This record gives sequence, C-alpha cells and structure tokens, in this order.
Amino acid sequence: MTNPPQHRQRFNLALLFALALPLLAQASEPLPSWNDGPAKKSIIEFVQAVTDQTSKDFVKPAERIAVFDNDGTLWSEQPAYFELLFAFDEVKRTAAQHPEWKTTQPFKAVLENDHKALAASGMDGLLKIVGATHTGMTTEAFDDYAKTWLSQARHPKTGKPYTEMIFQPMLEMLDYLRSQDFKTYIVSGGDTGFMRAFAEKVYGIPPEQVIGTTFITSFQYKDGKASIVRTPKLAHNDDGAGKPESIDAVIGRRPILAFGNSDGDLQMLQWTAAGAGKRFMGLVHHTDAKREWAYDRQSDIGRLDKALDEANSRGWTVVDMASEWRRIYPFEPPATEQVQ
Repeated sequence: MTNPPQHRQRFNLALLFALALPLLAQASEPLPSWNDGPAKKSIIEFVQAVTDQTSKDFVKPAERIAVFDNDGTLWSEQPAYFELLFAFDEVKRTAAQHPEWKTTQPFKAVLENDHKALAASGMDGLLKIVGATHTGMTTEAFDDYAKTWLSQARHPKTGKPYTEMIFQPMLEMLDYLRSQDFKTYIVSGGDTGFMRAFAEKVYGIPPEQVIGTTFITSFQYKDGKASIVRTPKLAHNDDGAGKPESIDAVIGRRPILAFGNSDGDLQMLQWTAAGAGKRFMGLVHHTDAKREWAYDRQSDIGRLDKALDEANSRGWTVVDMASEWRRIYPFEPPATEQVQ
C-alpha cells in the first residue's frame, strides 16, 4: 500500500512539473517577445536555413555576419536622438568654461532651452554642438563623460535611464543569432565612442564590433603618458552610403543579415541584399503610438520613406511594432497573450 505522504509528494511534484511546462516551453522558444506573425516566422526560417548543414542555403559560421542600426532599431529615438540630448546636456555642464556661449548661437539656444532658435540653426548648428561636446579631449575622457551621463540622465517621457529604452524583442534577436554562431555588429550614424560606452553591457556587442561616425584622432605622448585625442575634424559619416562603405572597410565581409528602421539604413540593406545566396533584410516600423511612438514618412527623426517602399517592393521583412511585438522594453511586464 502506498504511503499517503509519499503519494502526496509525488502528486505535488507532478503538479509543479505540469505548471512549469508552459514556462519551460517559453524559455526554449526563440524570440518569446515576438508575436507568432510573419516577421518572427521569416527570422526563424532564415536562421534555420543558413545554419542547417544539409540545406542548400547553409552558410559557414565565419560568414554569418549580422549588422544592426542602433537609433530606432535597437533602442528608441524619440523625442530626439539620445546622443543629441547628451550633447545638449554637455553644453550646459561645460558652459562655465565657455562664457562666449551665452551670446553665441546655437549654444545660446541650448542654454536658454530656446527650441525655436535651435531649430533655426539647422544641421550646421547641431554639428557645431556635437563637435564642441565630442572632441578636444582624449578618448578615455569622452568615454567617462558618456558613461556618467548614461548613468544619470533619464528619458523625458518614461523617466527611465536611456539604456533601459532598448527593445526587448531586438535583444532576443541578438541573443538568438549569437546562439547560432552569428557575429553581431552595430553599424550606426551615431558616434562610435558614444555607443561603445554602453553597447557591450546593454547589447552584448563588444567595442570592436561597433561601427559608427568617427572623428580624426591624434596620438599624443607627453610626460611619459600616451593618449588618443579626438579632434574636431570628421573622419567618416556613417550614415546612408557611409554604412556599406564602413562595413566593407572594417568588417571585410558582406553581411547576410541587416536590420534598420529608416532611410539612412537603405544602402546598408541594399548592400546586404546584393550578395549571393540567401539574405535577410529587415526594418523596424514604428507603428505603436500607445507603447512607443508612431512615425515614418514625415518624421524629422528616423524618417522611413524610400526604404519602406523598397522593402515592400522587394519582399524584405517589415516589423509592424504594434502588431508583432508583445513587449517593447525590458522594464515592461511580459505579455501572456499575443498583442492583437
């Protein structure tokens, strides 16, 4: 005769196992924050095809290169590019060292929070701000400034650190690709040094796999100390056509997967698509005004117009954020059901 306590113990264990099965299944399932829609299906089918040694589409691990834009693709980019908000805060932090900024545009506009005057300064004004806050210092000093800001600054809408405004579904995709022997790179219009300040900790992407806009640097050796100084002269603008150019120069292999979210990523996707064999080109389409933002063709930030047309005409994967992502940010509770 079965001992009642032992019987109850076996029953309890069986019940716990049954309750845990759905959680175990979710843990082993790739891309759990993605709905079972066309984007998730296309990603998984692509990865399975290029990693199956019996498949005609098999790609050797060394050639499994995946490139990702950063702003709007891996983290949010509204109400302004986060790096630009960093630059504005740096102007305010260092204003005492530059008394002339009180009467000189566009710095005067930043100090007075004069958005109209700042907008009137245009791209030239923004470049002056970035140049003043990103150069004239060692690479180590800039890294410290960026890390300090990232640890202290908060997003104006959510109140969260900017490094928490990252997309949980894209984090899962990066992990999934790396588990299948892909090498993941950031290829962004943002400053390389700024992104390196957080990319490894946040995305698991090491500094040598971060490619962005760069300034000319100068090696200096003084009083027995060696340093690299960031100069105000632009070395490479890593946007638009600059992205495939830097991929070719730095990586030396054409990617088989590329993900972006704007017209600035179009040439990177075209370069990826032009290679032989199976390819994956993807766009994050910001369609969720409730959980994030909704914008595309008319936006001044992250405009998605020509790239969207080409994606639709060529059958690239366009991720509808509102319908295909169960969860946007890691700080949100995971959805138990598909988002409708």
